[in-house]
Amino acid sequence: MYRPSAFAVDAAAVLHSIVRTRVFATIAAIRDGAIAFAHAPVVVDAQNGPRGGIRFHLALRNPLAALGDGERVWITMLGADAYVSPDWYRTLVTVPTWNYIAVEGEGTVKRLSRDQLRALLVDLSAMEESKLLPKTPWTIDKVPEARREALMNIIVGFSLSFERLEGKLKLSQDKNPDDIEGVIAGLEARGDAASLAIANVMRKGAR
Repeated sequence: MYRPSAFAVDAAAVLHSIVRTRVFATIAAIRDGAIAFAHAPVVVDAQNGPRGGIRFHLALRNPLAALGDGERVWITMLGADAYVSPDWYRTLVTVPTWNYIAVEGEGTVKRLSRDQLRALLVDLSAMEESKLLPKTPWTIDKVPEARREALMNIIVGFSLSFERLEGKLKLSQDKNPDDIEGVIAGLEARGDAASLAIANVMRKGAR
């Protein structure tokens, strides 16, 4: 990922927070000499190595489900993003751009045992159900055992310990304060969810 110094973020805690918020990752690996992609929700394991790690699962028939222990995987996830109109700058005359949040990482995977796969499913659903409170959380025990076991037969789980984890928060940090305020005001006036999310992060600061 191209990361000018103004936008580079390497603090693992910040990057883990972004991943927990975004959750849904693009996963890539080399299969038969070509790049293959998959898409899956992930659970962050902050204590899995110095940079932390993730767990995820894939459908058994997904080509990447054939990955074995020690094979290399790359992940990327895009957080909020929004168009920035040059009319929003208060002092600068320039062209349009895009503000966005992105995270990339890589490492080798280990296949999960059946018990570890079940724990992943429990952790993943608990993480997402917590965002739906005060609704009573759904739990895996609500699925009849035979049905649950059958469904677990058609998925494969993995853990990944990050050897590299880096982020890019492009939030107008290279602009002067007046222009940053103009961009925030423009995004807030636009009012869609993505623009408001970027404006909120800009108000808090990139780091």
